[in-house]
Amino acid sequence: MEDEPDKCRSHFSEYIKRGIEPYNIEALYKKVHAAIRADPTAKMSKSSLPWNTRGWFSCAGFNLKKLTYEERKAKLIERLHLHTLNAAAGVDSDDED
Repeated sequence: MEDEPDKCRSHFSEYIKRGIEPYNIEALYKKVHAAIRADPTAKMSKSSLPWNTRGWFSCAGFNLKKLTYEERKAKLIERLHLHTLNAAAGVDSDDED
């Protein structure tokens, strides 16, 4: 990789951007480990949230909580009611594009 500087720069671009040199990585790791030992509680940032809390589940149609029998029954009745209304109005439910 030393003979291909462009490949090296693209591969280690994040290190270069943060100013991390190859000779001080060991010191950086020691500093990070000392900080973790001093305060082991997780620090959550907005970008480190799990993917399901950023809306992936909601856009994919998944439920985050388990529904009770009564809730499932109410959703089914609502869905059937909407389907019958759409059928009465002549709207095809498969052609929503």
